[in-house]
Amino acid sequence: MLNWRRPSGDRRRVAAPEIKDSRVGALIALAGGGRARWTPRDYASLATEGFTKNPVAYRCVRMISEAAAATPLAVFAGGVRADEHPLADLLARPNPEQSGVEWLEGVYGALQTAGNAYVEAAGDVAPDELWSLRPDRMKVVPGRSGWPEAYEYSVHGRSVTLARAADGWMPVLHLKLFHPVDDHYGFSPLEAAAFAIDVHNASGQWNKALLDNSARPSGALVFSARDGERLTDEQFVSLKTQIDDLHSGTANAGRPLVLEGGLDWKPLSWTPAEMDFIAGKHAAAREIALAFGVPPQLLGIPGDATYANYREANVAFWRGTVAPLVRKTAAALTGWLGGRFPDVRIEPDMDAVPALQPEREALWARLEAASFLTDEERRRMAGVGA
Repeated sequence: MLNWRRPSGDRRRVAAPEIKDSRVGALIALAGGGRARWTPRDYASLATEGFTKNPVAYRCVRMISEAAAATPLAVFAGGVRADEHPLADLLARPNPEQSGVEWLEGVYGALQTAGNAYVEAAGDVAPDELWSLRPDRMKVVPGRSGWPEAYEYSVHGRSVTLARAADGWMPVLHLKLFHPVDDHYGFSPLEAAAFAIDVHNASGQWNKALLDNSARPSGALVFSARDGERLTDEQFVSLKTQIDDLHSGTANAGRPLVLEGGLDWKPLSWTPAEMDFIAGKHAAAREIALAFGVPPQLLGIPGDATYANYREANVAFWRGTVAPLVRKTAAALTGWLGGRFPDVRIEPDMDAVPALQPEREALWARLEAASFLTDEERRRMAGVGA
């Protein structure tokens, strides 16, 4: 009897092999074009003006990177913490030249200055070493689908390509901060604070120039001529020489200028008080701290009273800036190294952070007072394994 649902009998059609891919991949490939793309910003200028010349941005980067690197990363194998696991040893000593804290500080610092951080794994199967690579030397090589298929690292005209292994594992971990208009690179807090950094640096340069110019704003000597009288060439040269020799430079700051013969001093620029110089510089500093997520109170910047005291500001810094960054990095390391260390998970040990100890003690006190909870429920809510 013919089965009307299967006119050809019980023979089933062989389905075409399924290819899992993004439906918008073709559009991404058109945008990427398969060409290597350099980081779309002048990293050297940002690092020079923002990190090496601006004390506020420098301190923000140091505070975040050092605090995040000081947060221990715990390794769990099969759901149980395994401090003796090979991956735990690798994180504690990632390479012969660096400790785990020093290596992580470089990773977090690159994220804050460039918005991108790159980690290279060296080894045959399971990684033996982990290295942090400079972000300004790395470029992404997009593949057919538009996503990275390799990374190219260049130094002094020489380059090496780090491509996917035969099993599809990428030997480079690319950590990046969210960028709304770029498919391959992240957006750094340093770039978001670039305008405020320029204002802050310009304020310092103006202050330095003012000190070099006898600590006085620029002005002009006005000669009140009478009956067509004017300075002779000899008088003009003599006056100019006197000003240059006796009233210029920091060594002559405060020396009075004696005016005679109808000369009068007319300032041609605002005084520091008229410019509200100090308040403007502090406003720029607060904007820099805002871009990095560091409470201004921790940097000693006046004019901000968001938190009642230093301790509250420090807890907010750890909760709002450091903890999310560390958790994101731990999750990325788990996804990346999980293919080489099966059934392993990396998590930050936030209980080891002294700044968060008061919060933990308050939580434990509330759980202890909740008589309606069982011991198992208390342990679970406290984040402690059974």
